[in-house]
Amino acid sequence: MGGAQVWAQEHAGQQPQQQAPAYRVGTIAVKFVGTAVVNEQVVRANMQVREGGDLDDSMIDRDIRSLYKTGLFEFIEVKREAVNDRVFNLVVEVTPKYRVLAIRFDGNHRVKTSRLEKEIKTKPNTSLDERQVKDDTEKLREYYQKNGYNQISVSYAIERDRTTGFGTVVFKIKEGNKVRIGEIRFKGNKQVKSKRLIGEMETKKWWMLSWLTGSGFFKDDQFDDDLDKLRDYYRELGYLDVEIPPEKVIFSYSTTKKLTITITVAEGRQYHIGEITFAGNKLHPTALLKRVLRQRSGMLFKPSKLDKDVDRLEEFYGRDGHLDTRVRLVRKPNVTTGNIDIEYEVTESEKFNVESIVIEGNTKTKSTVILRELVLGPGDVFDTVRMKISKMRLENTRFFDDVSVTPQETNIPGRRNMRIAVKEGRTGNLTFGAGYSSLERATVFAEVSQSNFDIFNRRSLYQGDGQKFRLRLSLGSLSSEVTLSFEEPWAFQRQLALGGQVSRTMSDYNSAYYQEVDTGFEIYLRKRLFEFVEGRLAYGYTVISINNVSPQASSIISSLQGNNSISKVSLQLLRDTRDKIINTSTGNRVELNTSVAGGPLGGHDQNYSIEFRGAQYFPIFETQAQVLALLARGGVIQNWGGGADVPYYSKFYLGGPTSLRGFEFRNVSPRDVLDQPIGGKTYAFFSAEYSADIVSPIRFAIFYDAGFVNKGAYDFSPARYADNFGIGLRLSVMGSPLSLDFGIPLTGTKSEKTGNQFNFSFGTRY
Repeated sequence: MGGAQVWAQEHAGQQPQQQAPAYRVGTIAVKFVGTAVVNEQVVRANMQVREGGDLDDSMIDRDIRSLYKTGLFEFIEVKREAVNDRVFNLVVEVTPKYRVLAIRFDGNHRVKTSRLEKEIKTKPNTSLDERQVKDDTEKLREYYQKNGYNQISVSYAIERDRTTGFGTVVFKIKEGNKVRIGEIRFKGNKQVKSKRLIGEMETKKWWMLSWLTGSGFFKDDQFDDDLDKLRDYYRELGYLDVEIPPEKVIFSYSTTKKLTITITVAEGRQYHIGEITFAGNKLHPTALLKRVLRQRSGMLFKPSKLDKDVDRLEEFYGRDGHLDTRVRLVRKPNVTTGNIDIEYEVTESEKFNVESIVIEGNTKTKSTVILRELVLGPGDVFDTVRMKISKMRLENTRFFDDVSVTPQETNIPGRRNMRIAVKEGRTGNLTFGAGYSSLERATVFAEVSQSNFDIFNRRSLYQGDGQKFRLRLSLGSLSSEVTLSFEEPWAFQRQLALGGQVSRTMSDYNSAYYQEVDTGFEIYLRKRLFEFVEGRLAYGYTVISINNVSPQASSIISSLQGNNSISKVSLQLLRDTRDKIINTSTGNRVELNTSVAGGPLGGHDQNYSIEFRGAQYFPIFETQAQVLALLARGGVIQNWGGGADVPYYSKFYLGGPTSLRGFEFRNVSPRDVLDQPIGGKTYAFFSAEYSADIVSPIRFAIFYDAGFVNKGAYDFSPARYADNFGIGLRLSVMGSPLSLDFGIPLTGTKSEKTGNQFNFSFGTRY
């Protein structure tokens, strides 16, 4: 890069107290080296040095950097021409970059030029950047490989015209044949089956859905990663000496344009863990440290699990405040036994206590909101396990995009600060749109929510105190809803949530014989009781209006026409260990719901209910790509104290997108004399669903559902059960889960079985 010249004062003997007069700029000339494809005014517009101004070397350097940043010049130099002792003319010599006149593709017979132009960033009439042209060449090669041209060759040439300053970029393409992977073979794999090795690879052979998943074609980078995955897989089985040399991979092509890949494996011997010893441990005896380990002598030597044992040992020391304790694993091959002995070298540190909590980055969330989530405080032993729990609890608030919890050194011996650094996330949402489901049909909605609400802080736009606020409005052809809810998660400065909601819901899809309008409110207290179990105690009052009753409705339905009030207290015990709410792959969710209505609480209805709901998720083949979900539900509702029978709007029904998917909504139920569903007092339901990734975020599902609803309370006889099987797709639309299910009924009464059902719904089954 050209730059300002460094020059000394002419009068070296000048007295220190005398200030030399400033150097001045005379004229500024712009000189183009080569063809001037850039206007002179562009150069001057990017310079701060002016004619008649001070001659400042740092300003000239800044101007040179500014001109380079335009991307229009290959070389820039500023020269000085002395007019007298204090005035200098400047000559700015610039060598402009060539500009792109045109882009040409040679050899692309199978892919249109217009399609290839979308893959590159080099465009006509822009500066010619050869580095970008090289990147574009690689992009074109990747595009061809992605579409099955694994023999593709792409190079480039630049035809420069020095008289005009323009250049033509030519991409030279040798496409070759479009080849699909027909087979992947392995040689030398005596201990591990080829099918299992193929399961570890992203490279797959072509199959009927490859057009959707993008698999079935050879890609260089992906295949190199696959070879690394295979080596890691073997090492995790104890084959530490495994060799899978890339140069011994054989690619063979058949006349049917199918590629066969043959991978040669030299497995080597399988190693086991020999003797386990410790060195440097003074705080804890060896026998105790061995109990911390998961790996034992005689087990297969698995590097990743041994690394986890190192983490466990450091965490074990960290529980007692020995933050700087480090553990190093040393392998010692044993020639006699053929195993690998292990020695854990422990470097123990002093014990630390928490000095203070340092919070950074919370621009809108109050510090008290962060502090109340911590399980460590000043004066406590600096327990690294509790530090990680504090981090997890802060992340679970979902107030922050990033959370870092680390020890921070202090000047006090044996003391460390706990530093909390957060990056505020978006906690408020304003959404509106339209949707369609097989149950509610067309719906338009609008919703505003804030998960970090502050009802008393107008200056911060009502944000920062950790409260929950939600207002939802929806209007549909078969339903409408207005819901306003609020929750204070730390009521009375305790870890006790206090909340409530007011709502009005109208639905026409519950029955073909009446319209139901529910208007009411609920207030509740929620608290974590122990481990993952939380309790929720609530009181609710709801007025259920049965309107527009059909003349064909039975007397059971028409007898409840008008307003009916429910005043009840409910208790819920919930345990949730799921890894994710959407696309859950492991863990479970279990809840027990009980309620009592009527009596001293008032209202028309007088009954009690008990309901169990549970779900367990199992990852198949130790991968989250395939999941087996098992759901079980059951409940009883019964009138008490001589009150009237349980009304049909409070009874149980099955059928629809969240239960028996092969039956119409609420169609599995006891019926009246006119064969209309009126609900039952006892129900049980079971569902098994296997799902697997097709291409993220699309999943394929196979399911089986079974259940029954009986008229009497505590009647769990499955004699009148209904079941179905089916297939489905799971998608994500604007962050919301979408389920498409096709259910085929198997067993059920003639009234219940109305044919195959297609369910189209948003949300999860829980």
